[in-house]
Amino acid sequence: MAGWVWRSVLCAVAGVLAASIALPAAAADAPPIPTSVFATRSPFGDEPRLSPDGKRMAYSVVKNGETWLGVIEIDSGKVVRRLPLGKEIGLRWFSWAGRERLLLGLAVPFNTAWGEGRLARLFVTDLATLQSYYVGPKAQGAYGDNVIFTDPAGQFVLLSIQRDLYGEPQVWRFGLDGKDTKGQRIEAKTGVWQWMTDDRGVVRLGLGYSNGRATVWYRKAADEPLRLVARIHPDDKDELWEMVRLISGSDEGLAFEPGPSGHLALRKFDYATRQVGDVLYENPQWDLSQVDLDDGGKPLAVHFTDDADRIVWLDPEMAKLQANLEKALGGGQVIIEQRARDGSRMLVWHGSANDPGSWYVYTVADRHLAEFSLLRPELDASLLAPVKAVEFAARDGTRVHAYLTLPRGHEGKGLPLVIMPHGGPYGVRDKLQYSDEVQLLANRGYAVLQPNYRGSEGYGDAFEELGKGEIGRKMQDDLDDAMDWAVTQGVADPKRVCLVGESYGGYAALWGVIRNPERYRCAASFAGVTDWTRQLAYQSDFLDRHDRPQWRERVRGADRKFDLASVSPALNADKLTRPILLVHGKLDTTVPVAQYEAMHTALLKAGNGNAQYLLLETAVHGFTEAKDEQAWYDALTGFLAKNNPAD
Repeated sequence: MAGWVWRSVLCAVAGVLAASIALPAAAADAPPIPTSVFATRSPFGDEPRLSPDGKRMAYSVVKNGETWLGVIEIDSGKVVRRLPLGKEIGLRWFSWAGRERLLLGLAVPFNTAWGEGRLARLFVTDLATLQSYYVGPKAQGAYGDNVIFTDPAGQFVLLSIQRDLYGEPQVWRFGLDGKDTKGQRIEAKTGVWQWMTDDRGVVRLGLGYSNGRATVWYRKAADEPLRLVARIHPDDKDELWEMVRLISGSDEGLAFEPGPSGHLALRKFDYATRQVGDVLYENPQWDLSQVDLDDGGKPLAVHFTDDADRIVWLDPEMAKLQANLEKALGGGQVIIEQRARDGSRMLVWHGSANDPGSWYVYTVADRHLAEFSLLRPELDASLLAPVKAVEFAARDGTRVHAYLTLPRGHEGKGLPLVIMPHGGPYGVRDKLQYSDEVQLLANRGYAVLQPNYRGSEGYGDAFEELGKGEIGRKMQDDLDDAMDWAVTQGVADPKRVCLVGESYGGYAALWGVIRNPERYRCAASFAGVTDWTRQLAYQSDFLDRHDRPQWRERVRGADRKFDLASVSPALNADKLTRPILLVHGKLDTTVPVAQYEAMHTALLKAGNGNAQYLLLETAVHGFTEAKDEQAWYDALTGFLAKNNPAD
């Protein structure tokens, strides 16, 4: 890709950004879009990273089953680094450490009693020396890439790492020059499972768990001992807070705490006394989820999600720039994702729920915006279907938010319906954002409904708590009630409804047709859980002693008599009477292929001939290869055409 030419999209006109290209006209109806188009990705991956000096862009791509990391110079378009990671290595994340080094969180294979798993390790590549090396000890717990502080100059990191799978994490300092193989232990304390530093990398706070209570250890400076400042019972909601920033030399920092409206707001917070201070920003309807800070700890922007991701700039100049970009790009969402440390360059995303979007690089000095990468380079967004937010009442009165996509050129009456529950199930939600599966199915003539069933995040703690212990029960009721709403609205033909999902959504699809065959004609699952007891045992190998009981409690709920086997598809396969499509990635280490095999074996034993199977040799818990993604889309569209055909 050397010699890459950036496409100039916007130019400065009288100090205001103006578009130099026309947006395509909306199509009244859409011809079938090939599945290969939905599976094609940008050559620069989905999430590039702007360097701190604004001169380079790092990106990741997959070629022939192997993940590569690349670095391109923005001004020249020259690729200055191509680093193969190997076919057995997964890339979890990557970020800059100074202007010459990149940190990579890698998933490295290892064997467990339940099959092959992955350990996370920290890896560094140095652009100046072209050397690459692991950082941290080989003997460690599951997460060896938990960086809690990165030196702005890229000289060192602080890692919170376990020395085995079961011990508490300790804080270690490692240099990033490739020579520091032993590191230096900075902090360790029995019972502490989470560490936090201030803006200068001083370990100031530790969170632990002891005798059913959260413990908080704190100090103001590095030369002081950590002291216990709180023991908090999980039910004491008013005593819990979400840490944002500790400021060097001061007890005062920032935290997300409820404001006058009851929603999480950005507030000043005294970490020594746990006293809540002034509200710096609050949205009266939605919890804040993120805050962007400058190098001095001053808030620049806050983020929240209503039906889509939103950003509010607290800096007037940035707010003005945001408005100008939105005006120039003419609709959709515009998000300034990253900025150079001196503010000279920015990485901007523009797209919507029916447009996968593009990445742009904005140069402040000449007010110039250049398109860097189309996320789906072969896809004509004008052919995609609109998505809208809807709401309905579940049978117990709980309000459930959802997203409805109707095929272009159809009235939205009496359509075949696909209900598509999201994965997770906890701490995850759907929103107004682009989805290949949704747009593919809408393009094939299906209405698609994505309910944020109880337990989904984004609607407050009380709504998340409603999902506790409700896997296969009330969470499943919400999907049935979503169908009833769509039928009542006249959108769906009640005799033509199927369930499709991935991960937990795949489980919910399988369980839906077993539990309520009178409702659903078919179900398709990618990477779905089929045996909850085995899945919990598998996940226990990767959860620390603090997280393990909390996750089990959330899944099982307070009813000790409840048997997860009663809502596990593999243990109820003899009850299946509807056609299913069962698809799984052989390299999946989140929901291991043993879950697929358990369902496959149970169906064969039951003599069930209503199932189709597809095992993808190189797929993980998702897709790194276009061929695997296309295989899933081909199997899914073929399965639905056979078992729930659209008009």
